[in-house]
Amino acid sequence: MAVVYLAEDQALQRAVAVKVLRRGAGGDSILRTRFLREARLAARLSHPNIVRVYDVGETEDDLFIVMEYVAGRTLADAAKLPADEAVPLALQACAGLQHAHDAGLVHRDVKPANLLVGNDGVLKIADFGIARAAEVTRLTELGTVLGTAAYLSPEQAAGEEVTAATDLYSLGAVLYELLTGRAPLEFGSLAEAAAKQREGLIVPVRDLEPSVPEQLEATVMRCLARDPRFRPQSAAELADELATSIDHSTATHPTERTRSSPRSRSTRGGVKRLWPLLAGAIVVAAAAAVVAIVRLTGGTEASAPPRPHRVVPPAHGATPQEEAQNLSAWLRKHSG
Repeated sequence: MAVVYLAEDQALQRAVAVKVLRRGAGGDSILRTRFLREARLAARLSHPNIVRVYDVGETEDDLFIVMEYVAGRTLADAAKLPADEAVPLALQACAGLQHAHDAGLVHRDVKPANLLVGNDGVLKIADFGIARAAEVTRLTELGTVLGTAAYLSPEQAAGEEVTAATDLYSLGAVLYELLTGRAPLEFGSLAEAAAKQREGLIVPVRDLEPSVPEQLEATVMRCLARDPRFRPQSAAELADELATSIDHSTATHPTERTRSSPRSRSTRGGVKRLWPLLAGAIVVAAAAAVVAIVRLTGGTEASAPPRPHRVVPPAHGATPQEEAQNLSAWLRKHSG
């Protein structure tokens, strides 16, 4: 919906990026009002991981916003990345989003093209305020809609209330693509995209890239939960989970980790497929323990030892992502 120019701020002798709304879009009085209001709100944000807004205004024909120029690339140019490179980028995005959410601003259009990585390695989120302004117009081209739909949360696609959880879904979709080399949903039309979102069928990360740590996969899939209540409740919470997932990953070869750790089977094989086997094993082990005790005591009550501690099976989850979290917590509690 806009054209971006590289310009020079002659007063301060610095390069800036000037985004000018296309002619026609700026002629909508509702859009003009909202664009100016949202851009001015975005100008109040000051954070290392958010592109600074220096000025916003209008001419007789155009609306424009003057922003910090970031020399580097966008994540749209990035190839598939290993976890130890993708997660630090996501952590920077979380920091910027948390700052904006604390200020009451939801980005609404987090996607690779809006995540800029400078030559110094610092990630900055661009276009705060632009997406909300665009919601009142239908001038967006079909190709742009399709490009954004891959990162659009289900509630946003359905026209429902948009909250901070919407940005976390979109960031999860970006991280999914960085780790696997493909978007979580692939489609050829908006109708197909909506249908796939309703079905909620997303291939687990490790099915596409086994080297991704299991806990990282669980976090990414949690971000992509259809119901916002099952996603991380804040960007700060998501950052904590991402940092923990990397801290707990081992330096072993993926194949060796799969053989040595039973946890690696939980998401690759599917939580639902593992659940009956795990529950059955718990029941069998408990029964065997009771039989052994009876045999040792001869069935007499006087010499019966204390009752063995009962191992409670992992709690069921409302979604596969929640079951993965519950199973991971259960294994950490009862292993070793």
